[in-house]
Amino acid sequence: MTGAPLITLNDGHSIPQVGLGTWPLDDDQAATAVVQALEAGYRHIDTAVKYGNEQGVGNGIRASGVDRDELFITTKLDGQFQGNDRAVEGLEGSLKRLGLDYVDLLLIHWPLPARDEYISTWRTFERLQAEGKVRSIGVSNFKLSHLERLMAETDVVPALNQIQLSPAITRAAEREFHEKHGIVTESYSPLGGSGAGLLGAPILSQLGEKYGKTSGQLVLRWHVQHGIVTIPKTASPERMRENLDIFDFALDPQDLAELAILDEGPGAGNDSDVTGH
Repeated sequence: MTGAPLITLNDGHSIPQVGLGTWPLDDDQAATAVVQALEAGYRHIDTAVKYGNEQGVGNGIRASGVDRDELFITTKLDGQFQGNDRAVEGLEGSLKRLGLDYVDLLLIHWPLPARDEYISTWRTFERLQAEGKVRSIGVSNFKLSHLERLMAETDVVPALNQIQLSPAITRAAEREFHEKHGIVTESYSPLGGSGAGLLGAPILSQLGEKYGKTSGQLVLRWHVQHGIVTIPKTASPERMRENLDIFDFALDPQDLAELAILDEGPGAGNDSDVTGH
């Protein structure tokens, strides 16, 4: 694999530290974006059933000509596939739409604790991994309470938890818990999501002049230096290349610490006890 350093998961597989997020691209847009991203050096692509673009991602993979063995493909199953082995059918549908024999990482998209089905769903994930249908299994939007219960009642520790995270939503407690238990932290909306108010922060403009990098590159470098896997979403080839061009510099420890001013506190971001699908 090329383009980004690899992070080793707790099951021995490796994930590129920077990938391409594909929400909210439709099939046609996703196919084009995947081709352009792979040309730019990406080898990690993230999608989900809920995004409605798995077929487009698969079309892009095939059109790129890049060998499957070089790629790391993630998809996520949402609430309709929780409980009673529904994940088996969910994965079969994803593989058919993607045109793949396996995915590298399968995630439970949201815990949906009020439904109380994520434990049984995880047991199905464990079986799918044992059968070789997926290489690694993980979760998304899980809070510490969800992870603690999952680990107490099942056998396999999630390889990764994909959560909303940025210098404005730092999730410090979650990251500490993940590190303690060998769970990789992956961030979505790493650049602050829609509106991109984060990228307009004066401190990023100041540091941009010092390092000769854009605000977005500085934010992604912040993730990298904290050991976080990140999946910025874009359909712009120029932005794709820019987002990957963050491995030729490092933020000084003092500058890294100063970015703490951007943190909006532990209550920032979504609450997956009440949010999800």
